[in-house]
Amino acid sequence: MIIGGIDVPQGPMIKCTKVSIMREKCTPDYVPEGAISFSDEDAKGIVQPHNDALVISVLINKYRVKRVLIDLDSSSNIIRLRVVEQLGLQDQIVLVVRVLNGFNMACETTKGMIIPVYTAETTQEIKFYVEGDMRCNALFGRRWVHNMRVVPSTLHQELKCPTLGGVKTVYGEQATAREMFVVDEMILVPAV
Repeated sequence: MIIGGIDVPQGPMIKCTKVSIMREKCTPDYVPEGAISFSDEDAKGIVQPHNDALVISVLINKYRVKRVLIDLDSSSNIIRLRVVEQLGLQDQIVLVVRVLNGFNMACETTKGMIIPVYTAETTQEIKFYVEGDMRCNALFGRRWVHNMRVVPSTLHQELKCPTLGGVKTVYGEQATAREMFVVDEMILVPAV
């Protein structure tokens, strides 16, 4: 989990909200047209039960980048420095004064960049922060999920994304997720 600062708007703010509620006739199997949903069919081929993270592959700079973690607990998108170097995008890195707080609440000032990313037949420019060391090659946080209007499901190991051509599905890579987070070495503790 990475917690990044938020961009705070300047000046006075007033917020007015008007709420209206419409109810549709619902039956247990009824799904309104245009709704994105998951069913038991979507989970076929997934090793169950599991507690795996959602890991996908995307196209960045015409290269397939594997081991991209979808993390709804993170407020920032992060890419590994080694991946930026392999993609030949070092010249696009700019200094950004942004403090990221990691899981251990240690603060780190980062560098940033904007890269076009192709996912689910959609290309979107994403603002990344460059990190030196992490298990995944890139981490897509809430900002990416919201901008793409993606609906992720870790249970089904899928993302569903509305596009002009209909809802597109991006399948997770469960074996890769298990590989990434496996404990490297088991240490036996003598019984007392």
